[in-house]
Amino acid sequence: MRRNTLPLHAVAWIVGAFILVPVVYAVLGGFKSTDQLSTNAFGLPDPWVIGNYTDVLGSGSFWRQLWNSTFIAVATTVIVVLLSAMAAYVFARFAFRGRELLFTVFTVGLMFPFAVAILPIFVLLRTFGLIDDPLGVILTQAAFGLPLTIIILRGFFRSIPGEVEEAATIDGCTPFGFFWRILLPMARPALATVSVLAIVGSWNSFMLPLVVFSDESAWTLPLGVQQFQGQYASDTARVLAYLVLAMLPALGFYAVAERHLIGGLTAGATKG
Repeated sequence: MRRNTLPLHAVAWIVGAFILVPVVYAVLGGFKSTDQLSTNAFGLPDPWVIGNYTDVLGSGSFWRQLWNSTFIAVATTVIVVLLSAMAAYVFARFAFRGRELLFTVFTVGLMFPFAVAILPIFVLLRTFGLIDDPLGVILTQAAFGLPLTIIILRGFFRSIPGEVEEAATIDGCTPFGFFWRILLPMARPALATVSVLAIVGSWNSFMLPLVVFSDESAWTLPLGVQQFQGQYASDTARVLAYLVLAMLPALGFYAVAERHLIGGLTAGATKG
């Protein structure tokens, strides 16, 4: 290890510790009783209390909220990636008057805080009858996910050499055919990146489902944590077990797609 890289490695280890320690504490805390958390907060469980996790897994509300979160996250991701890919293709490969101005309008969305818009969003969703409807969360999350996704995909699409498109056109490929048959398969790293960002963002969303859903049967996992904490206010260990199980699917998906994440983010950074 070179000396000039030592500070970078030290910073990486420190940041990693700040992230890992709370996760390890939650996992081990789920195997303890609340009394153990009070007397032995940072030690290993003694004895190990498996019942906290089995009780959560045996709860019907947990599986219902898991399905709700999965359905909303997948639907949001499909809409975001599909619409963003088509928009980014137009912005990257077509020249037309007002293109950069229209693209700037999309990028401005990155500077628009979601919390500021929560009241107008609620009024709009109520007007269209989308309160207590998963579609209200899906469409809103998709709208706020479009700007970043379009920016990432546009950079990647612009990095594809024009000779590839010219060759496809000579072979009789239409613009849509080039987009569907050639560009999208070549853009798999970038598509994987934006899919990870969309799924994890939707999975962790709390404020929007809290505003949209009043019916507990439609709650997602972040709202379920709130419900579980209220139901077991004095059983902190069981709440920690619920938190760990709630974040496992998102961590698992991220671990599977992580190798595409950095490559997709940097694919279009050096060209276009």
